[in-house]
Amino acid sequence: MKVNFKESDAAKTTITYDRNQIDAPTENLYEAIAVIARRASQLNVEIKEELRSKLDEFATHNDNLEEIFENKEQIEVSRFYERLPKPTALAVEEWLQSELEFRYSDKKEK
Repeated sequence: MKVNFKESDAAKTTITYDRNQIDAPTENLYEAIAVIARRASQLNVEIKEELRSKLDEFATHNDNLEEIFENKEQIEVSRFYERLPKPTALAVEEWLQSELEFRYSDKKEK
């Protein structure tokens, strides 16, 4: 599931959530947190891959350290990604908006 994390309403700072809203879909707080944590890991990978691909555009493949200089566009890209909400906040927001799907795997199936 591809998310547009750039336009998300997720919190950019730490906030307190209502426990009853978090565990409402599963009726178990630990299961809800497990689903949110797994989604946060997926989002983290997506964000890192996108950032890495954008920063690769600025990469110089010289071994000469004297020629390394600051690239303003590269710094702006990095700052943009630093200002984004954290993957956990994005995952919690998706969870609260009922945008995450989860299912229980049946242990009897093989």
